[in-house]
Amino acid sequence: MVVITVKELKRLIHPHHILNFVLAVSYLFTKLVSPFCTILYPKSGCELEFKETEILIFLAVIVLLRTKKRGAVQMIPYLTSLCMYAKLANIALFFYSDPRFGVVYAVLCLIHLLLLPEPTYEGPDNVIYFTGQNLEEELKRDTRVTWLVTFYTVWNSNCVNFAPVFAEMSVKYGLDNLKFGKLDATRYPEVAEKYHVNASAFSKQLPTVILFRNGKEVNRRPTVDSKCQLIKFFFSEENFTAAFDLNNLYQECKANPIKKHKKDDAERKEIAVDHIKAE
Repeated sequence: MVVITVKELKRLIHPHHILNFVLAVSYLFTKLVSPFCTILYPKSGCELEFKETEILIFLAVIVLLRTKKRGAVQMIPYLTSLCMYAKLANIALFFYSDPRFGVVYAVLCLIHLLLLPEPTYEGPDNVIYFTGQNLEEELKRDTRVTWLVTFYTVWNSNCVNFAPVFAEMSVKYGLDNLKFGKLDATRYPEVAEKYHVNASAFSKQLPTVILFRNGKEVNRRPTVDSKCQLIKFFFSEENFTAAFDLNNLYQECKANPIKKHKKDDAERKEIAVDHIKAE
């Protein structure tokens, strides 16, 4: 089942997604629509050959298996994955028809990737971005604060797709004693390694979200089973909320706010009195 929201529909209007879809259907369009098919493929004409049909069927099977394996998905991650497999199939199909077409198409896909990368989230958030060792310092500075920290990379599509969810959750659940943070695992690999997060190009751990309480890790997703095998986790809003029990965690933190020290209150009163006298 694919879930689509109004926010995702608005995001799909971005040039990246539009051009991505155009590239994904380009072979079928040029192969079946006249006059493109007669100009580009004069020998085969405007119909698919048996080999081409086999490649397309194989593509459909791969997409169905991936969708079934991941379960319910949101629209944008689903379409992004679909277009990726479609473009790989298109490269094979264009090369099969004419190697020159294959080279041109591969170059166009590369240009699209470099000049029009997948758009990042630009909406409201209540997220603190950590740099290097200040994550460790912040965790120890006040152990009364509960932290949800995402280890991410800017090039990973799963991290890009999860960014809006994490930002919205930070606004919805953020408190003085329940905070949300992010750390770029590519820029600070030594910190990611310390928390056992693999940030390589082939990593299946991205993004990784860790829940810290009293300065120590108490939960994370994705996690591993008893055989140290990674358990895949899809970062939808529902799964994320359930995995970290956010509703109960929020109520618990809200019911036990951080009490200000009397010394801090006294200093603030002195500053206020001095300000009044000065007026």
